[in-house]
Amino acid sequence: MYNQAYIFVIFVLYGFLTGLLFDLFRVLRKSFKTPNFVTYIQDVIFWLIIGATLLFTIFRFNDGELRSYIFIGIALGILIYVLGFSKVFIKVSVRIIDTIKTFVKRTIYIVIINPIKVISNFLIKIIFKPILFMTIKFKLIWEMARKFIKSGRKTSK
Repeated sequence: MYNQAYIFVIFVLYGFLTGLLFDLFRVLRKSFKTPNFVTYIQDVIFWLIIGATLLFTIFRFNDGELRSYIFIGIALGILIYVLGFSKVFIKVSVRIIDTIKTFVKRTIYIVIINPIKVISNFLIKIIFKPILFMTIKFKLIWEMARKFIKSGRKTSK
């Protein structure tokens, strides 16, 4: 009887962890918008993980024997998780992921984007503006020289 109670508790915990893993996938879907194809792949991965870990757990703790109390324990664990912890876990996880995303975006801006802006502004001021200025001046000088040469030809005829 003690062994069955122990195994029952193990599978209640397994059900609890199954609910937690399911919510982890839900949080990832909320935080990172993905196409339907990726969602299908995530679903397959979720069920493969659950199936493999369930088989492992049944063989590890119950010598591969299927008993009704195993499935009752899993259902009870999921129910306890969903009713007691799911909403809090999702809210906290989404907030944590959003904070991390914001931190990463700001870090990328500070470390990559901002230096690129500074360097490009420097290059524009130091190199490209003088070249543009010289090009415009050269074009004006060239136009004046052409007008001068044309006017000289007209007067000599």
